[in-house]
Amino acid sequence: MTSFKSILADAATQKGSLAAVERMLDARLLDPATTDELAAVPDDRYLSLMSLRIFRAGLKHSLVDAKWPAFEKAFHNFNILGNAHLSDDAIAEHMTNTDLIRHLGKMKSIRHNAGFVLRMSEEHGSFGQYLGQWPTSDIIGLWDDMKKQGSQLGGMSGAYFLRMVNKDTFVFTNDVVTALKARNIVDKKPTAKRDLNVVQEQFNQWQQESGWPLSRISLLLALTVG
Repeated sequence: MTSFKSILADAATQKGSLAAVERMLDARLLDPATTDELAAVPDDRYLSLMSLRIFRAGLKHSLVDAKWPAFEKAFHNFNILGNAHLSDDAIAEHMTNTDLIRHLGKMKSIRHNAGFVLRMSEEHGSFGQYLGQWPTSDIIGLWDDMKKQGSQLGGMSGAYFLRMVNKDTFVFTNDVVTALKARNIVDKKPTAKRDLNVVQEQFNQWQQESGWPLSRISLLLALTVG
């Protein structure tokens, strides 16, 4: 397997020095949230950010962000119980609201994901505890669980949502995929379970070597490319 020292050296070569790499990493990333910090976030904020990520997919982020206050108002600040029991008539009414992005599938995902958040909160104490208790050594397992239990959280939406809430994860940006391919870890963007397991195993090794969180290693890989 590729060593952590080798990717650190490659990034330093690409960016001119190790100090430059460290400045870039520090400027772009926060430390991942602790289990307690994730648990302290109210469930409605997780539903809001989950929905924001889903509506951002395929659209200009600034456009979606500008409309988000209207979503907060329309969906009662993403109250979990109320949105989990949202009626079809209520969704149809939201689809007439010109202040919102009127995408029916994404609109329905709010109801489905409110139910998902509610179930996890009942099982684990809060949605944040569900996220916080999941080991990062199996972060692809969390991606898969969110995809199966949630709505429109497949592809990279689950991983980007985790990044938004500061749960430690790697993300398959174009540069990260290019770096993985250059090191013969994968030959294409990982989607199959076998390839995802290979990547998880490699990230786990790098984490053991470095003591770094997955998010920082992920960005370090990207810095080896551009």
